[in-house]
Amino acid sequence: MKITDIRLHPLTYLLEHAFESASMSFQSREHLLVEIICDNGLIGWGECLGNRVVNAAYLEVMTPHLIGKSAFDIEPIWLNLYNTFRDQGQRGAVINAISGIDIALWDVVGKFHNKPVSELLGGQFRSEIPVYATGGFRKVGFDRLSSLSEEVREYKKQGFDAVKIKIGFGVALDIESIKQTREQLGPDVELMIDANHGYDIIDAKRVIDAVKDLDIKWFEEPVVPEAYTQYRELRQTSPIPIAGGETWHSRWGYHEALKQNTVDIIQPDVCGVGGLSEARKILTLVDVYGVRCVPHVWGTAVAIAAGLHFHAIIPPNPPSFGTDSPRLEFDQTHNPFRTSIVEEDIVVKDGKLAVPSKPGLGITIDREKLARYAPISA
Repeated sequence: MKITDIRLHPLTYLLEHAFESASMSFQSREHLLVEIICDNGLIGWGECLGNRVVNAAYLEVMTPHLIGKSAFDIEPIWLNLYNTFRDQGQRGAVINAISGIDIALWDVVGKFHNKPVSELLGGQFRSEIPVYATGGFRKVGFDRLSSLSEEVREYKKQGFDAVKIKIGFGVALDIESIKQTREQLGPDVELMIDANHGYDIIDAKRVIDAVKDLDIKWFEEPVVPEAYTQYRELRQTSPIPIAGGETWHSRWGYHEALKQNTVDIIQPDVCGVGGLSEARKILTLVDVYGVRCVPHVWGTAVAIAAGLHFHAIIPPNPPSFGTDSPRLEFDQTHNPFRTSIVEEDIVVKDGKLAVPSKPGLGITIDREKLARYAPISA
């Protein structure tokens, strides 16, 4: 089964209402899918986390290194691409691009063997994954507290029993936002906060001190990802578990962060960490360092499907009857690519999403929808 072509599918959608995290502004939803075509007619789909234009540029120069290769050679392909482009970056777009290729290869190999990807990766520990709603971004042009309140009420109405909101818009406003959200959710809904590295350590400590009694499940990316010593200090002093890692790419990036005792919870994203192959290796580090793994997910239905298969293979740690499954991050901001580009329904039932059971990633791409969301310049 030889690779004959690599096709890129950029997707873009102009948002009616822009929104912001502490470090980014979203005027549109932008994602990049990777399609691998083989000589036996089978195809595989992957997705890259991050800037679609930058990722596409790397994928264009990686493509000649893939044509003619066996799609079964997932590990040799990964290592060859990493070694070839390691001087251009051991993190960031190089790894994002490799991630999309790796996921697509697992998809096509799963289809060849007529098995779901998670079975080929070693087997499922669970077939359903509990979800949490990610939202609470700052809506541009709207009052922060009232718009957040309305959004949180809707999550509770929909039955979500765990919610993550964004902070990093000013300490006083953030503290008020967190307190308001906890009051609205009540004591039975889990609450997480994510600063998207919008604080320095002084302000992060101020927020922790102000909300430490509100039963916060974790505090995500309080400071910039390079600040290992600040993460370590926060972890040592915070009564709220510290989480991070969506931009600690590859096993090497994770090993350095974990070696320095930075977080209680790591959050690899299969579309940015190096794909399913690399994510599986990181699970060994999770075991060695004794931290929790609650993966990051941000993207289209392809990213969600890949994330579900990864969640399925995360071993219970410890392997006891009382160990809960890690929750899947289920982005609730407006994104037409979440469901419309695949034929399958992605529906939360009793607070959970089922791991796709069909071969490969278990999804069928709607090419008509891909064409509809292609940027005009693509």
